[in-house]
Amino acid sequence: MMGMFEELDVVTLTRDIPEYGLSKGSRGAIVYCYADKQAFEVEFVAESGETLALLTLGAGDIQAYCPQ
Repeated sequence: MMGMFEELDVVTLTRDIPEYGLSKGSRGAIVYCYADKQAFEVEFVAESGETLALLTLGAGDIQAYCPQ
């Protein structure tokens, strides 16, 4: 599903990003898709509602969130 993401999609990380305390599988929401659909602004929010990180990530850094 690479490149098939849209704004407001819920995604998970495919890798750890330790400098922001995020681990593989952390959930975030796409808040902006760049025109080429290969880079995305993804916001990660704590359960308290506090933003943990707002990062520019490539399509390979995220995957669609599939609740089990």
